[in-house]
Amino acid sequence: MSDTPASNDNHAKQPPKFGIQSNLPPAFQAAAHAGSHGAEADLPLNNDGEVELAAPRPEQIKEPAHVEPKPKSVPLPEPPVLQKAKPVTEEPVAKAAHQAKPAPAPAAFSRPTPVDHKVTLDDLVSLAKRRGFIYQGSEIYGGLAGTWDYGPLGVTLKRNIEQLWWKMFVDDREDMYGLDTAILMNPKVWQASGHTGAGFADPLVEDLKTGKRYRADHLLEDNGVENPEAMTYEQMNQVIAERGITSPDGNRLSEVRVFNMMFETYVGPVHDEKAKSYLRPETAQGMFVNFRNIMDSFYPDLPFGIAQAGRNFRNEISPREFIFRVRELEIMELEYFIEERDWEKHFEHWRQQFYAYIKELGLKAEKLHELDVPDEDRAHYSKKTIDFEYEFPFGIKEIGAVAYRTDFDLRNHQEHSGVNMEYLVKSTHDRFIPHVIEPTFGLTRLVLATIAEAYSVDEHKGEKRIFLRLPEHLAPVRYCVSPLLKNKPELVERAREVYRKLKKRYGNVMWDDNGNIGKRYRRQDEIGTPHCVVIDFQTLEDGTVTVRDRDTTEQKRVNADELTK
Repeated sequence: MSDTPASNDNHAKQPPKFGIQSNLPPAFQAAAHAGSHGAEADLPLNNDGEVELAAPRPEQIKEPAHVEPKPKSVPLPEPPVLQKAKPVTEEPVAKAAHQAKPAPAPAAFSRPTPVDHKVTLDDLVSLAKRRGFIYQGSEIYGGLAGTWDYGPLGVTLKRNIEQLWWKMFVDDREDMYGLDTAILMNPKVWQASGHTGAGFADPLVEDLKTGKRYRADHLLEDNGVENPEAMTYEQMNQVIAERGITSPDGNRLSEVRVFNMMFETYVGPVHDEKAKSYLRPETAQGMFVNFRNIMDSFYPDLPFGIAQAGRNFRNEISPREFIFRVRELEIMELEYFIEERDWEKHFEHWRQQFYAYIKELGLKAEKLHELDVPDEDRAHYSKKTIDFEYEFPFGIKEIGAVAYRTDFDLRNHQEHSGVNMEYLVKSTHDRFIPHVIEPTFGLTRLVLATIAEAYSVDEHKGEKRIFLRLPEHLAPVRYCVSPLLKNKPELVERAREVYRKLKKRYGNVMWDDNGNIGKRYRRQDEIGTPHCVVIDFQTLEDGTVTVRDRDTTEQKRVNADELTK
């Protein structure tokens, strides 16, 4: 099926001119000339007001010198029958053309054929840059490793993913309270949580020749060593020596040492130890230190949760894999406060909720894997953790987790701050420090997973097409509205009217009148727009528009008013 809208294809053509006007008698030529200029000709009329013409003499009918004589077997067309002269009303030429002949029968629809294309990271990076999803941070100055800027479509996609999460886990529940806490916190928070010690550190090695530094576990992984995260630093040193592992530049490496990932900064004009602070490496501690405030303000029944989504900062030694491992990331996180005896029941509930959310993102369940993290690999605060991993084009990588943090955080903050973090059960004198189930969702990683899952390639009539099969509720643009021809004011005006109504109803609606209609469709396919709406000449007659489906490319006539209901 053609990518032209499902309506008459002759709207923009001019009415055909009478091919042998120069062969007609002068009176016929005058009549034809009058009709083409919208004015009456000075023709002789009889008593009935009808045009009275003398019969042409044979010598008046002559062939032009430059035209080959017609074969005698082909008769000349008969002269047109002129009706009673009437004032000529002006109508748009395009409309006249539209009425000149009936619409052709629509061609039989055929769906595009899926193409078996193995999506690569380069595919995703190229599409993201080309179509305005994600740009390199500080690009005009050569960029800064591990930093990325979200373009107009990327920020909308990211916001849609976050808003879906907020709706599912905050707005649609009665046991959840939202927060938005500060990025800078009192450094004592990080001492109490264990982040300033070895609990939030990475193994670091240094190229002894160039001075470049690398994550030791990443180098081991790149050299075929399985599960290097479970190794001690001594074991890493031993494997590096035994296998002769070198830096990416081929140079010897230093021994593994500890590298704290928090970004240091100073608060105020004096740079000394008293003024030192950190950019938060996680959102969780902002919720724990506000536990007492939520209790005092709302006094909720157990179980209840606190939710927050926001930016976090980690001084990654070697950022890589596009937006997967970065220095500035966004996390969506819940702290769900429970009684200790119920932790397994609530852990399973949030495990299932993770799958429910992933399904809403359009990620295939078969591409999601669980990793029950062994004791030696779990974070210092966790009694049980399940990591959720997704099959990215560059490997199976973590996108979120559910962890049972026990009462580690609230108890530590109570000890370090002196503030009582106990929960008083209503109508009783029972007090205890609640335990916590923590579901964590990596927002930036989910953006990448959503784009990777949606990236599709098919073929139609020998032409390959790239499109994003995004769920409609996540697509950065839900509708794209176009006039069939941007040089026809009547089409543009009607298209603008449809656009304004859809924009008011849905918000994420785009106007596009650049290039031909086929190129517009291709642009919208690549950014994942589910529906393209085209206003054509038939719209002016019956109020219907052409609506093209992104996934099937099928086009249907729909009443424009139905789109906003």
